[in-house]
Amino acid sequence: MASDDRTGATPGAEGVPTSARAYGWMLGGKDNYEVDRRFLVGTLPTFPQCVDVARQNRQFLYRLVRHLAQEAGIRQFLDMGCGLPTNDNVHQVARRFVPDAHVVYVDIDPVVLTHGHARLAADTTSVITADMRDQESVLAHEDVARLIDFDEPVAVLFLSVVHHLTDADDPRRVLRTVIDRAAPGSYLGLSQVVADDPDTGAAMSAHISGKGIPWRTRTPGEVDAFLDGLEPVAPGLVNLVDWRPDPDQPPLAAVDPELAPYVGATERDKSIYEYGGLLRKP
Repeated sequence: MASDDRTGATPGAEGVPTSARAYGWMLGGKDNYEVDRRFLVGTLPTFPQCVDVARQNRQFLYRLVRHLAQEAGIRQFLDMGCGLPTNDNVHQVARRFVPDAHVVYVDIDPVVLTHGHARLAADTTSVITADMRDQESVLAHEDVARLIDFDEPVAVLFLSVVHHLTDADDPRRVLRTVIDRAAPGSYLGLSQVVADDPDTGAAMSAHISGKGIPWRTRTPGEVDAFLDGLEPVAPGLVNLVDWRPDPDQPPLAAVDPELAPYVGATERDKSIYEYGGLLRKP
């Protein structure tokens, strides 16, 4: 699924599911409503891989941020479409290795802002309400100016949100605005739900978009086309389960019993998976 709300309606509006809350439910979170649960229950019989890909993305976040902080020496992070806070958020992982890491979370859902402010230290971390499609407004925000120094390397993260960018949103522009202006040695981390078969992807896109959440399942090649000129960090862009797997990383919260039957679906059917990795600006 995804961690940012792209519904186009007022986030949290009556009868409208949000991907931030649906994503959180698949991670074991409790901050969701019946409309979000109905959306997932109606989606999973056709696309059962959603639970796995959401959880695999969250595990990828830990390994990605650990690498950036511990091995790449990154001290500042912009997390686009962060979703509701849960365990092992970007700032928590980064500060295990860089205690003074600066993190700005960006999400369009004001509920995320409310929950985030209750859990974040304002001196080095902030959560702002902004639309990731409007990168200029993100860059102009006072908290971004306060916490992020673009003369130094920065990590820009679009984790499990690229599929919320329709072709009309110009995904290349959204993904490249910050990294193209950032200092050399900066990094772009991203992931997106993909299908190798375009027809499978089109069916998934039609189903989820039809529920009010803009969605575009792409092929890996379509994602790669956004990223020319950036250097993939080994092992490159891959199925997230293959990006530096670590069986000893911290576990996720237990999945809700209602979702438990769908755990393991990506092992049984590999037609849909989460694709991504890390790229460095030379």
